[in-house]
Amino acid sequence: MTHDAAWRRWLPALLGLLFAAALAGLWVVQGWRGAHLVHAACMILAWAGMLPAGAIVARWWKVTPGQDFPARRDNPLWWNWHRALQYGGMAVATLGLVAVLAQTGGRFDGAHALLGAAAMLAGWGQVIGAQLRGTKGGPTDPRADPADPATWRGDHFDMTRRRRLFEALHKTGGWLTLALAAAALATGAALAGAPDWLVVLLGVAWLVALFAVLDLVRRGRHVDTYVAIWGPNLRSDRLPPGRAP
Repeated sequence: MTHDAAWRRWLPALLGLLFAAALAGLWVVQGWRGAHLVHAACMILAWAGMLPAGAIVARWWKVTPGQDFPARRDNPLWWNWHRALQYGGMAVATLGLVAVLAQTGGRFDGAHALLGAAAMLAGWGQVIGAQLRGTKGGPTDPRADPADPATWRGDHFDMTRRRRLFEALHKTGGWLTLALAAAALATGAALAGAPDWLVVLLGVAWLVALFAVLDLVRRGRHVDTYVAIWGPNLRSDRLPPGRAP
């Protein structure tokens, strides 16, 4: 992997962190008032922008438009953008959390604070839990010999109990986390007496995400991860007897 390729893979996270760094500078200059502005801006960017986009990419962009599927499989675009958007989004959200806690002394009072804390805990739980997804396996695994199915063993390729449990928790937990965040954003806007333009901005952001999801569903863009990586005809349970990992 070239240096340029690595830079491109993390572009969404880099842009989000650059924006967050600019906001942190505003916090330093304006003190208390700036801290609350940093908190609001970071949470909107993370929870109404980067993190929903990362979830949408993971769900509906495993096969991209124009990709010659199933001749071309295992397109890494969705994985790179999902990882960059989720890691970057949680980093931006954490800056927003630190900014407000620095001014409130770490208190969590009221519905907004409790919902926000729950969303942050769940979000970081998703990041940490993703490290427990297990091994990949399959003929394209770097440790495998494509000509020898006996070397293809992996949690994902074999769909082990560990992998099935991970997928159930990670996918369900991700959408529930976004629901918590949406409630936290709404209560935060009400608590701050947000101006009409901010409420409209939040509404537009979530509506754009909703319409994008509905359009992707209508076009049947969802492809199962297993199929997107290895194609519709290869599964560990279909290998010749005695050769399965």
